[in-house]
Amino acid sequence: MAARQADSLGAGRQDPGAEPGGNLLRVLHLNAGNLYGGVETVLVTLATARQLCPSMEPHFAVCYEGRLSRELKAAGVPLYFLGHARMSRPWTVWAARARLRQLLEKERFDLVVCHMSWSLAVFGPTARQTGHRVALWSHGFQVRRNWLDRMAAGVRPDIALANSAFTASALGSKFPDWPQQVVYYPVASTASAEAEVWRAELRNQFEVEDDTTLILQVSRLEAWKGHSLLLEALARLKDLGKWVCWIAGGPQKAGEEEYLQRLQAMVKELDLERRIRFLGQRSDVPKLMAAADVFCQPNQEPEPFGIVFLEALWAGRPVVATAMGGALEIVDESCGLLSKPGDATSLALCLRHLIESPERRAHLGGCGAERARRLCDPATQLRKLETLWRIEGRP
Repeated sequence: MAARQADSLGAGRQDPGAEPGGNLLRVLHLNAGNLYGGVETVLVTLATARQLCPSMEPHFAVCYEGRLSRELKAAGVPLYFLGHARMSRPWTVWAARARLRQLLEKERFDLVVCHMSWSLAVFGPTARQTGHRVALWSHGFQVRRNWLDRMAAGVRPDIALANSAFTASALGSKFPDWPQQVVYYPVASTASAEAEVWRAELRNQFEVEDDTTLILQVSRLEAWKGHSLLLEALARLKDLGKWVCWIAGGPQKAGEEEYLQRLQAMVKELDLERRIRFLGQRSDVPKLMAAADVFCQPNQEPEPFGIVFLEALWAGRPVVATAMGGALEIVDESCGLLSKPGDATSLALCLRHLIESPERRAHLGGCGAERARRLCDPATQLRKLETLWRIEGRP
């Protein structure tokens, strides 16, 4: 595998369509690539929406093949494989660094962007040693320094980017001397002219009638995403007539299969088996949003940002979220409802209101796209990134 991966460096090189003779900003994005969540969604957006900012050319390097690499390949962007790298196996890290060095000596980039502390700790030193400017893109919130942060601290980036003011507060507390900026993600619209067709097809597939309120949660299968709180709230709404709930997301790492089993057991204990459906891992989020009437993700811990909230807003779906973290920067009274953290009764009241009031759902949903555009219009946000990386990222 190592030889094949080393030989593949540069094999995916393609011209993403930049204007000939333009002042091109060539950016290499580094990510492990073994999981799929918000970070990976952003990377795919950078690839698929690159024509909106043709003066910035995105390249990608990952350690693992999987859904992310497949979607990047499909987008036709330059993609490089560095080989599996695990901190617990130092020789794999050394080998991945050697492949990155080979790439960086062959291809010169204006900026190397490390996504999260892992990428900065693993690959930041190599990028520095080859004379490249380095940026950190912080996607998560964690106040206390962990061992990865301590390793990453040795590679002071030229610029640190936070996905929200909430994330920036943690980044600033851990690395107060790092230059940082807040830029919301570019989030592509999930609206489509085919939305009504998708809605009819999916609801027909799962036997959901037109007048039944469909509540949707799409997220990683992690406890802090609030699945159990949602189930507790829905158990308080069994007296209401026609509603169902879909939970999308499948196990991706150790412990998540057990967590799913606990959720399924909870559904049975609460006598919600006819109301709740687990959809597993899905890659058709726009279709799920089209089928739904309400999007709900009641985090038990703060969401650093919340791409899925924007995807729901683009689709014209009212959002119900917990009043903490990134949700406070996205969801306001124009487009959704915020429940008290950890309070199943408060969450149930929010959901009851929307189940019982189609008019309120329509009003909130109707304002969603404008809210999403104001916060995360892809063309606007890509231009912000380019300007920031050209100016603030200079040594």
